[in-house]
Amino acid sequence: MKPQKVTESDSHYGDLEKKSALELVQIINAEDAKVADAVAQTLPEIAELVERVLPRFLSGGRLFYIGAGTSGRLGILDASEIPPTYGLDHDRVIGLIAGGDSAIRKAVEFAEDNEDGAWADLSKFQLNEKDTVVGITASGTTPYVLGGIKKCREHYLLTAGISCNPNSPLSDLAEIAIEAVVGPEVVTGSTRMKSGTAQKMILNLISTTLMIRAGLVLDNKMVNMQLSNNKLWDRGVRYIVEALSISNDEALEALKKHGSVQSVLNAYAE
Repeated sequence: MKPQKVTESDSHYGDLEKKSALELVQIINAEDAKVADAVAQTLPEIAELVERVLPRFLSGGRLFYIGAGTSGRLGILDASEIPPTYGLDHDRVIGLIAGGDSAIRKAVEFAEDNEDGAWADLSKFQLNEKDTVVGITASGTTPYVLGGIKKCREHYLLTAGISCNPNSPLSDLAEIAIEAVVGPEVVTGSTRMKSGTAQKMILNLISTTLMIRAGLVLDNKMVNMQLSNNKLWDRGVRYIVEALSISNDEALEALKKHGSVQSVLNAYAE
């Protein structure tokens, strides 16, 4: 089947510049409401990816995201939140963006067109067969991502692709194709909108489900979170009090001693 460039299709709405602020936010919100349904269609592929990543991850493998522009920034955002939320090292989930870290804040011209760029960036990490690489591109055609996924397949790495066009080149290349077809953007071609929202939701689904399946959540609690501010210390104390039925003071002292909620619970279980 031929790829369809839905992400570049004309908006369903015209004369945007003539509309009031209320009309505009109502239109954008109505389109945003379609995103969750589009993501729901991808859940089997997301679950397959998590189940296949899990044994690799538990044996020391890493999860990489590669993307350009908004897609690259979303991958970096998701990766950067894993250490504080789940207590893992920064080198377990890694986001890479075309043009390097400077592209996080400012666009780097033509970086996304470099077919060899992603592989060059990935190669710095000495990839091995336990690693997984997820390419993120709304169009499914970004050369930076396609080139990276192609090289990863040649080196027998597990790959997945997240895109918002059906039957895209990325879906042909990646082992697991995740296509959230959200339709045309309100501002034609502005894929930081619905497409970006869909990608963010999918990344949340992948990383959160993986962390839960990897044993880093107990019941529904972040028991391995980094205690980096007073709010998180208070949250940790509360979790311990609820789990062990001890006083706040005793829970705080135990948390100071052991460093994480999980470690406290393990110590009391011995």
